[in-house]
Formats: sequence, structure tokens, C-alpha cells
Amino acid sequence: MRFIDTADGARLAVEIHGSPGSVPVVVLPGGPCRDPAYLGDLAGLAQTRALVILHPRGTPATGGLSRGWWTDAADLIRVADHLRAPAVDVVAHSAGTRLALAAAAQHPGRIRSLALVTPAAAWLTGAPHDGEALAAERNEPEIARALASMKGEAPTDETAFQRALEAEAAAGYARWTPTERQHAAVGAMTWMAASAWFRDFPGDAAARIRAAPLPPTFVLGGRADILSGVEPVRAYADALGADLTLLENCGHYPWVEQPAAFRAALDDWLLLRTSSAPSIGSV
Repeated sequence: MRFIDTADGARLAVEIHGSPGSVPVVVLPGGPCRDPAYLGDLAGLAQTRALVILHPRGTPATGGLSRGWWTDAADLIRVADHLRAPAVDVVAHSAGTRLALAAAAQHPGRIRSLALVTPAAAWLTGAPHDGEALAAERNEPEIARALASMKGEAPTDETAFQRALEAEAAAGYARWTPTERQHAAVGAMTWMAASAWFRDFPGDAAARIRAAPLPPTFVLGGRADILSGVEPVRAYADALGADLTLLENCGHYPWVEQPAAFRAALDDWLLLRTSSAPSIGSV
């Protein structure tokens, strides 16, 4: 773990996986503000590129609270500055895709490419969410419980938030075996941190992102992702002018459920970016 100082006094924690001296890719976790431990090594993705994993504000290692995802986009640029990179490639998961898009929209030229994995998508286009239809194809009692929780009132305190996380965990996966249960328990997040993530963003943020000259963008989704849905992800990719791949038998965490397909898709994308990346020295 290393720490990067910011202008407002925060110390951003980052951890690096992969070969020193290789061209890095910055990784943003979801949650929001979930401890990046749940990412693991992204199915060995560091064999392709050095991974610089940002622990956003509100996670245990960095601490504090988010200033809101739109403002925290500046933290991604601070990481790029630390790497002495004029522009960086970014892999972002779920809620982290908001921060990635905010950085690309607000700091043109600093994000060289985006790989957005199972993005929280409906907010960008207003496309109807089809998670309930996907859930109807499942017969596990845990899925019915998850859907009931997702349709209920939003949590207003830490106890209710943790109860909802536990109830909704199964909806993140295409199956609910011991492997998925074990993964779901990794990576803590809190109600206070997640709530702060959604504060103080402009009402026209989605329109500004859609209108921005974005870098080359790739969207990777799962055809059994109840949390993000499928049709919202299609509309999201279309709105961003992005390449889109949807993995079969895959929920919200493709490196867990479809590691080989995940690696193949991300390796192809990142290797293409590597071929034209300038050398920025050791990370």
C-alpha cells in the first residue's frame, strides 16, 4: 500500500499489483466506497497490465468520506499525476464507473480509455431496469428475498443498510453456490460512506457525460446481472458510443463467475491500449 497526498489534505491509498515498469491501468472499485478487497486480482489481470487500485474516500484504507462521485473524480486525476502519466487507462466496476465517467467528462485528455465493468447504468439514460424480469428466471429463495429488499424502502441507518446488503447479495450472481457466498462476504462498506458518494453532483451530470468527447470505451456486462440489468447496460453502451460485450451465465462480478471470459475480454481491450501507450516508467 502507498499513499498519495491531495490538495485538501486527504491521503489516497493505492495498491499495486503486477510487474514494476509495465504500463499501469488504474482500477476503481464499486460499492460505492466498498473496500477493494472484493476485486481480488481480477482473475489475474495483472499479468496483462500493472493494476493501480485506488481505495476511494470512504473506504477503510483512505478513510474520511466521499465528497460525492462528481467531485471525487479529481482523485483519479491526482493518481494519474502521481504516476506522471499524461493520460491513464481505467478499469472501473459498478458504482466506480460513475467516477470514471466524471473524470473523463471533466478532465478531457487525461483518461486514455475506459473499461466499464457491470456498470450501474440506468441513471445515465433512464432506460427501464429489467432486473425483476431476470430475477423471475431464478428459483432460489434467496433471489426472492433479494428482490423484495431491492423494492423496499432505502435504508436510513447503518443497521438497515447492512441488513439490505446481506439480503440483496445473492442478486449479484448468476448462481448462489458456496463460491459466490464466500465472495459476497469480502469487502466492507458502510451506509454513511455510500450515502456521501451520492451527494453534491450536478443535476445535468448525465447529460454532460453523454455530450463529452469521451475516450475509447468498452462496456462489459453480464446477461444474468439482476443489479445492473441487461437492457440498461445496452442503452448505456449505446449512449457512450462504447463497444459492448455481455457474458453468458454471469452476474455482477464476472471475474468471479466467468474468469476466463472476463480475462479474455479485458486482455484484448487492454493489450490494444498497451500497443499505443507511451512509457511512463516504473509504478
